[in-house]
Amino acid sequence: TWVLVGAGVAAALGLWLLVLALTPGLRRVLPMRRTHPGVRAGLHRDAAATVLRDRAMEVSGVQAARVRLRRRRARVRALSHFRELDDVRADLDGVLDDAVRGLGLARPPAVSLRVKRPGRKG
Repeated sequence: TWVLVGAGVAAALGLWLLVLALTPGLRRVLPMRRTHPGVRAGLHRDAAATVLRDRAMEVSGVQAARVRLRRRRARVRALSHFRELDDVRADLDGVLDDAVRGLGLARPPAVSLRVKRPGRKG
């Protein structure tokens, strides 16, 4: 009887995990800091990535920027076309750190930055 009870519990747990895997949930919403105890807010992941991309494009020397935002990490790829890469990287570090703090997320993502030159034509 104990084996049948254990098998039933395992089957019920497996069924519950399948139901959770198939429901959409709030995976695309990043939770924001709670300033008031009764208020909860979230920021859509695509909107946060757009804000980071726009802030990166404001840096002098950045030709293009791509941002991929996950729950724990924001990966930023930037193309620099006329300034030194180290200068652009230093400016982007400061701007993106300020932008991540300005989003007001409960768990701010770590920023991973990659700056390179565009490929040669022809």
